[in-house]
Amino acid sequence: MDENKTLESKYIQQHLANERTYLAWVRTSIAIIGIGFLASSLHFNNIRSVSQAADTIAVFVSIFSLLIGLIILFFATTHYFSVRKNINSQTFESASNLIKISSGIIFLIFLLLGIYLVSILL
Repeated sequence: MDENKTLESKYIQQHLANERTYLAWVRTSIAIIGIGFLASSLHFNNIRSVSQAADTIAVFVSIFSLLIGLIILFFATTHYFSVRKNINSQTFESASNLIKISSGIIFLIFLLLGIYLVSILL
């Protein structure tokens, strides 16, 4: 137990940076969930039923954002513990795949929001 604490305190700056990165992913996850909630609540509370397609898109954006936010939270947590282990073993693995996937998903969410806005205006 003492050896593990000594090893972690030796790399305290890296562990603190890892925690900040994890918290940034948590904020991203919450923001994505919030976008879905905002889109559906604005649609159903402020706009009279424009069309069935707009209603469906609003519900889909809401559910999709919730699922993606939870998935990002799960992967951020697993990545945090993986990086923690790598810091202690003095190895490095890039997180480029996680960044590419989450960037693509965020792009899809904004694309869906754009389609939703176009369907309301037409």
